[in-house]
Amino acid sequence: MKENVDHRVPVLIVGGSLVGLCTSLFLGRHGISHMLVEKHAGTSMHPRGRGINVRTMELFRVACVEDRIREAASVLADNHGILQGGSLTGEDQEWLFERIDPGGALARFSPSAWCLCSQNDIEPVLMSVTPGLGADLRFSTELLSFEQDPGGVTAIVKNRDTGEHSTVRADYLVAADGPRSPVREGLRIGQSGPGDLFHNVSITFRSRMLADVVGDRRFIVCYLTKPDADGALLPVDNSERWVFHAPWHPDRGETLEDFTDERCVEHIRRAVGAPGLDVEITGKAPWHAAERVAQRYVAGRVFLAGDSAHEMSPTGAFGSNTGIQDAHNLAWKLAAVLDGAAGPGLLETYEAERLPVARATSERASARSAEHSHPGYEPDPETVHEGQPEPAPGGRQGGVLSVAMGYRYNQGAVLGTDPDQPVVPERMRLCGEPGTRAPHMWLHAPGEERQKSTLDLYERSFVLLSSEGTPWSGAAGSVAKRMNVRLDAYAIGNGPEADLIPASGGDWAEAHGTTAAGAVLVRPDGFVAWRSEEAVADEESVLYKVLTTLLDRY
Repeated sequence: MKENVDHRVPVLIVGGSLVGLCTSLFLGRHGISHMLVEKHAGTSMHPRGRGINVRTMELFRVACVEDRIREAASVLADNHGILQGGSLTGEDQEWLFERIDPGGALARFSPSAWCLCSQNDIEPVLMSVTPGLGADLRFSTELLSFEQDPGGVTAIVKNRDTGEHSTVRADYLVAADGPRSPVREGLRIGQSGPGDLFHNVSITFRSRMLADVVGDRRFIVCYLTKPDADGALLPVDNSERWVFHAPWHPDRGETLEDFTDERCVEHIRRAVGAPGLDVEITGKAPWHAAERVAQRYVAGRVFLAGDSAHEMSPTGAFGSNTGIQDAHNLAWKLAAVLDGAAGPGLLETYEAERLPVARATSERASARSAEHSHPGYEPDPETVHEGQPEPAPGGRQGGVLSVAMGYRYNQGAVLGTDPDQPVVPERMRLCGEPGTRAPHMWLHAPGEERQKSTLDLYERSFVLLSSEGTPWSGAAGSVAKRMNVRLDAYAIGNGPEADLIPASGGDWAEAHGTTAAGAVLVRPDGFVAWRSEEAVADEESVLYKVLTTLLDRY
């Protein structure tokens, strides 16, 4: 082990954008101290990456930051749906979908809901929370080099304000350092996928008159398809701050310098269909849509997360959400290993679980860009992915929920899965199958009226659900002591021995695909690890074997 070091931490996170900060949040919730280094001086200033799907909001709910994020997102709380048209003033607009959750059907599946919160709004919320959870956040600090050995990772970082170099020794390194990840390149990890899809210039601007043109149409994004002025219009405050994504074609010799203020103003006016529109350009930032997935997520003691592991088309906001869910998957596993509850083999399941999800999701993101005719995207028919699920009944919004929260882990830290099942099913089915997100149902403690979701039970420990009056809870307590692992058990029912009572007379066993004599084991991340559909001869022995296998404790 290297002895001449300035800082020792269990985990070093490289990258302080959305995924890096979420990694910090989730590790902190598990009580794991860590250092985060980010080369930029502060968080994002540009309104981007703002679609937070329901599964990610569930994670923020359990991490106790959901309310703060919704408060930060309040200005766009009434914006729903995606509009498309030749302009905003013509007669040819149509809603690709008018509301994210028409009829409120999502409440059957989740205690949370979608949220529209730009990266520049959500990152300060995360930064305000993580220092109190054992995080050492160091902005204006750049990773210069790193090397690993069997005992850990040694990194050299530079304070860009002072020029001072420091040596950091960590047990593990998480690379959340973006699509051109120096860590991934340093590890010589290749990527697969079609590569670049299209390029845009994101233009921020002010316009007071535009709110009158938009009227009461509260969209998330409006795709404007006029051939000589196509683009995507996004509201920032529904009043005077807006973003316009203009197609950029570097393959045709077009440069960023070509996007003068005058050109951008005229392009926006033509796209909107309002020649006299007041437009004040306040910023421009190029961005590149691509479909690439790293060939490996794990290299020794280094892990890739977020854009360093996968790039996706922005349509549907799958990329940032997939990255945040990477961080959540990895955090509980790092915590289990660092706490001594699990063997190092548990960390290998990170790649086994998350890599297939990224591949399936990135393909769906590209297909969605084609469905929405995203400005600048001209898919090559020869590279269109085969086997894409057809949109579900209800329009082009169909199928998104399956991608967002219906995906499954067919291998990894799960037992009893069906490896032949698709990673992303055509229709979402959350009924307690191993490898899927555990079902949501409302419960309350005896004598209390306040309800909690089953999902609120899952964060820092494994959880065993069973019916009251069965031996499962007692067996779980014995196994927890025997193995010195975090394992909570809840007996569910309506009688005097129940720890939790289903609301509205729901049947927990039926909802979880088991019987009153069976049990369901759920991981700290809310995914079903194992399920018994019937009583067994020796519950303690069975649970001990299951957890020993899952946690690599042989």
